[in-house]
Amino acid sequence: MLASLNEEQERLYDELLGRIQETDISSPYFDSPYWYYYRTEKGKAYPIYCRKYETLENPEEIFLDLNRLAEGKEYIDVASWSISDDHRYVAYSIDETGREVYSIHIQDLQTGVLIHEIPNTTGSLCWSGEHWLVYSVADETLRPHQIYRYHFEAGSTLLYQEEDDQFRVYFYRSASLKYIFLLSSSKLTTEAHYVDAYGTSEEPTLFSKRHPKMKYWPDHEEDRFLIRSNDCDDEEGNHIDARKNNQISSALISQTDRSHWTEEIAHRHDVQLTGIELFSSFWVLFERENGLEYIRIIDKKRSDDYRIPMPEEAFTTWGSINPDFEARAFRFGYSSLVSPESIYVFELDTQDLILQKEYPVLGYNRNQYISERLMIPSHDGTRVPISLVYRKDIDTTQPQPLFLTAYGAYGTTIDPYFSSVRLSLLDRGVVYVLAHPRGGGALGRQWYEDGKFLKKKNTFLDFIAVSEHLIEKGYTKSDRLIISGGSAGGLLIGAVLNMRPELYFAAIADVPFVDVVTTMLDDSIPLTSDEWEEWGDPRERVFFDYMLSYSPYDNIQRQDYPHLLVISGLNDPRVQYWEPTKWVARLRDRKTDENDLILKTHMGAGHMGQSGRYGYLKDIAFEYTFILEKWRQAGFLALF
Repeated sequence: MLASLNEEQERLYDELLGRIQETDISSPYFDSPYWYYYRTEKGKAYPIYCRKYETLENPEEIFLDLNRLAEGKEYIDVASWSISDDHRYVAYSIDETGREVYSIHIQDLQTGVLIHEIPNTTGSLCWSGEHWLVYSVADETLRPHQIYRYHFEAGSTLLYQEEDDQFRVYFYRSASLKYIFLLSSSKLTTEAHYVDAYGTSEEPTLFSKRHPKMKYWPDHEEDRFLIRSNDCDDEEGNHIDARKNNQISSALISQTDRSHWTEEIAHRHDVQLTGIELFSSFWVLFERENGLEYIRIIDKKRSDDYRIPMPEEAFTTWGSINPDFEARAFRFGYSSLVSPESIYVFELDTQDLILQKEYPVLGYNRNQYISERLMIPSHDGTRVPISLVYRKDIDTTQPQPLFLTAYGAYGTTIDPYFSSVRLSLLDRGVVYVLAHPRGGGALGRQWYEDGKFLKKKNTFLDFIAVSEHLIEKGYTKSDRLIISGGSAGGLLIGAVLNMRPELYFAAIADVPFVDVVTTMLDDSIPLTSDEWEEWGDPRERVFFDYMLSYSPYDNIQRQDYPHLLVISGLNDPRVQYWEPTKWVARLRDRKTDENDLILKTHMGAGHMGQSGRYGYLKDIAFEYTFILEKWRQAGFLALF
């Protein structure tokens, strides 16, 4: 179907690649006594992880070269890697199919010898002392349900097992490094146990028993624990949603049950507390307000409380690697629609914000582009935020080709981030729009809850309202509006195409979750049982009927549909390949138009597409070639 575009696709791939500084080095961080960093080399698809002893002038030691691991393999993904406390060993997890089943490898960095391999894990790992490694294992539905601790001499010992199939297990090490927390979590409820990171006892201690619809996440500080939670009960002891945006509490190490928690930072209805990082002399809080995530510093040493000032009005931030618990500085990542990914260091004692690294984008001039943030009224009057970016020199008085994308599920927020590949659309006059519909987390926990369960249709209606607004205000027209979404965002695309196909010219659905009812009725499929608290349990009639009313597969009509490109992965454990396949088959049977309907299945990959930076660019080049060709056929763009 697309063979005639192979040459154009190759040229576009070269264009995407041409913006990347292929040989580059990351911003190094110091984890005494080594400086750690990764670098990339031209022609090599994967990063090379390195370190230098004490100073950056000393010789380089390569401790993990993913290119060597990838030799002779069609696909490779390293989920995580970690250096032991004594800096002698590295542990890393590898998936070679895209099925997200990982083997953990432990290598002695002094001798170079691979000393052990642990097969069939989830890929998550962390060190517990110098010769102990914590990891998790999934059941037959790929639900993480067991946590083990492995010792070089004693082997693996089961720490914890979760029997409830709506809960998945996770683990993390405290900021102080003294404890390992074992977290059992459903979509609505969590329960934590903990063990001494340096101890030999295998019996975890319960932190506080699970309480329906209450989520909490503990960490350790000196002689107490700090807990981020949505803890709130009514007079009868039933959990209520009064503190759904989270608060911070503390508990003595000897009294961790929630009945002994003391409030440290109060809940706020207009600010969601999304995370906290602890250091010996300060706390870092991540706070989401009005759709943006801010970084707040509580400086215990100086008795100060403030937010780190950001360079722009709309941005994306995230915590970077900060291994020194005693530090007086905080490293974090930063990006925006027009600012490439950067690493900043904020010095607490001087309050200086220092740009440590901006990853280069070759040929890019940010002054040629402009970004906006708008609030669009939806069907019920709720105002939905959207982020736009386009070139300053396009004629905004005339409708332009427009690319609209969204996710809108799980409370996940797709913040306004920079993308070098996006420039291949912007430089051809395309307006790029990222919508933040309900079901995501842009405006806090309530925003998420207003787009799930029996309110899921708000996600689709918000997206349609955004589409209509962009047309009404002259940004674009239906005959040049292309939409895209992946996974749960693919569900969004499938639903709106059934509801309002005439609004759109073309669409891309990446690994789309489109057969909602059938999948949610089959608990042998990965993810199904713990997804009931996201979509509802269709074994209950009210949820069955509601899901059936929007499920993309079940609501295909005998009507015209836009051009459609559907991507799936044969090894995808999250959206099984047969979902998009049967959706396409029914669309072909029922649609009444002559527009393109193309299914591409990655035969050697999973949910995330091809692996490596070059594989990613090839996937993008394929999709962009499709949509640019559609605009060219309609007379709105010259592809090259």
